[in-house]
Amino acid sequence: MTETETIAYDVVVLGAGPVGENLADRTRAAGLSTAIVESELVGGECSYWACMPSKALLRPVIARADARRVPGLRQSVQGPLDAPAVLAHRDYYTSHWKDDGQVDWLNGIGADLYRGHGRLTGSRTVKVDGPEGERHVLTARHAVAVCTGSRALLPDLPGLAQVKPWTSREATSAHAVPGRLIVVGGGVVAAEMATAWQALGSQVTLLVRGKGLLPRMEPFAGELVAEALTEAGADVRTGTSVTAVTREGSAVVALTDSGDRIEADEILFATGRAPRTDDLGLDTVGLEAGRWLDVDDSLRVVGSEWLYAVGDVNHRALLTHQGKYQARIAGAAIAARAAGVPLLETDPWGAHAATADHSAVPQVVFTDPEAAAVGLSLAEAEEAGHRVRAVDVDMSSVAGAGLYADGYRGRARMVVDINREILLGVTFVGSGVGELIHSASVAVAGEVPISRLWHAVPSYPTISEVWLRLLEAFRDA
Repeated sequence: MTETETIAYDVVVLGAGPVGENLADRTRAAGLSTAIVESELVGGECSYWACMPSKALLRPVIARADARRVPGLRQSVQGPLDAPAVLAHRDYYTSHWKDDGQVDWLNGIGADLYRGHGRLTGSRTVKVDGPEGERHVLTARHAVAVCTGSRALLPDLPGLAQVKPWTSREATSAHAVPGRLIVVGGGVVAAEMATAWQALGSQVTLLVRGKGLLPRMEPFAGELVAEALTEAGADVRTGTSVTAVTREGSAVVALTDSGDRIEADEILFATGRAPRTDDLGLDTVGLEAGRWLDVDDSLRVVGSEWLYAVGDVNHRALLTHQGKYQARIAGAAIAARAAGVPLLETDPWGAHAATADHSAVPQVVFTDPEAAAVGLSLAEAEEAGHRVRAVDVDMSSVAGAGLYADGYRGRARMVVDINREILLGVTFVGSGVGELIHSASVAVAGEVPISRLWHAVPSYPTISEVWLRLLEAFRDA
């Protein structure tokens, strides 16, 4: 094809991360020709700089922590982690930052991959500037989907550019363990990376501007994680803001609003995300560059008949699994509209409505202990005007927890809509609870009545018996 040739497709997808891949899979399955444009690695942020490498770093950390709580095993795992082996394990799960396997998968579903940067140039039209100077113009008969994700948001601090700080990308791809690491932030990335690098041998100082960690979860989640980090040797400081940073020789120096001067080898800023929409040509279709894109529940951009925004870029739920869910919904909606279906199923929980974004978003934080939640917290439910009751249970009250680990520490909460007697939210904190959260997701998304949950019998002796303790606490309240 020539540089000036215009190629027509049914669907053009900008971004070949998990979201774009899933959307392309759905549109191809519906028989729609699909082009997908990627400027970096096929597989996106999650595969190479977020979900996969971070969990590969954390898995040995959590396994060792669990083993140290098991009689007969704890004496065998008192030594340090083999950091080079952990980093090599991480490299394996990122495919050494090569995307050949992901490209093969795209080829297998029949989507056409265009390497380069894609920009809208008008209605249903995308220009792709390739890595070798080549250019392609792609037109979409039915839809263009923006699936370009988000990037780390750095604060406007004096000296920051000269310091060359870590973001989530450097924190998950570093090839050496820093002797001292400052982590700025209190959210998921900050908590997970503080956990990983402290266990790998860094002396971590965690600087949290707010009152505690994991502010989007129930307060006890952040409290238990902070307590464990402190016991592991990290210096956790809440209510602390960084006012300036400098690089003095090989050391980074952070100054805080309390007058502290903290030195380290590296500094990680985990202080939020921004949409990758600043150089997509949005202005050519009447939208503002660099902003989050507002969408309806079918993931179509508000005011457009053909433009979709799926995943992080719409700011509904910045989680890979939620973006993939949105992609499945958007792909189904695009296919239905392309087929001329007169009325889509856009009512709550319909085939073309991403309802879970509002009321059943699950998340696991892979710290020690793990924190897992789905749906609304107590504060969110009350703010939304629901009449609710929250019941809490000590996770150690079930036999399975005691068998899992000596001195098991954790807490569970369910938030119940009193009028309807269904669950609005569930939170678990404790070892191994990441594999427990899907049961809560089913209960919340399915709006399963409390009366029916009594008939869902947990196996004995497993940690899942905490469900019985929660139901009993609600009954007795």
